[in-house]
Amino acid sequence: MVLFFADLHLGRADPATERAVEQALLACLTALAERVQHLVLVGDVFHHYIEYRYLVPRGFVRFQALLADWTARGIPVTYVVGNHDPWHRDYFEQELGVRVLHEAAVVPLLGHRVFLDHGDLAIARPLARVLRRLLRHPVPVWLYRTLLPGDLGLALARRVTQWRPERLNPVTVERLRCYARRVLQEKRADVVVLGHSHQAELLRWPDGLYLNPGCWYRDQTFGLLEDNALSLCRWTPDGPQTLIRYALS
Repeated sequence: MVLFFADLHLGRADPATERAVEQALLACLTALAERVQHLVLVGDVFHHYIEYRYLVPRGFVRFQALLADWTARGIPVTYVVGNHDPWHRDYFEQELGVRVLHEAAVVPLLGHRVFLDHGDLAIARPLARVLRRLLRHPVPVWLYRTLLPGDLGLALARRVTQWRPERLNPVTVERLRCYARRVLQEKRADVVVLGHSHQAELLRWPDGLYLNPGCWYRDQTFGLLEDNALSLCRWTPDGPQTLIRYALS
């Protein structure tokens, strides 16, 4: 079984709210741990994340400890960066054993070709795409880390994310659907998994399946891939609830 989570946005609210979000996530992962063969995080795991050479943002150590424990036990964890958390260095890979992807990729999972991408760059308008590429380029990133002390750099990132309220945008939802369908039509994968829109959905087209795990922070939804089926699920106090399920050929 492979689990897909997107848009956790850890660090978005007050400490009490964040602890509740993290506890629900840990409860879900722990409940499913015995069956999990791979965990995939599809971007925006953190609401703001800037990793320095010797410093990483504080918080969510329980979640990170679970990731380290899983990878130590041989359960792979793949982390596709999003638009809120692209500035990783090597902490997750070296300390936690997590594979970090900075670009879209096709990953073989349970015998299926799964296309993974957060989706923000692919659907951005040309000017926005150039700006986002620039903000991820090694030179501006190096200047930001070098010229600003850690506390100031993280505080600025936190302030910028506060100016950008996270809300459901129907245009974003439709653009991601078109992007997913184009990938499937080009036969690049059997399944496409994207994040970014905060709209949980599982769609079936003649060319394949499209999954968006949705916004864990708000709805506690996630995706679940088995040998012969793909499901969209929601975590509840009584355990996981299957919302939609499609068979895989």
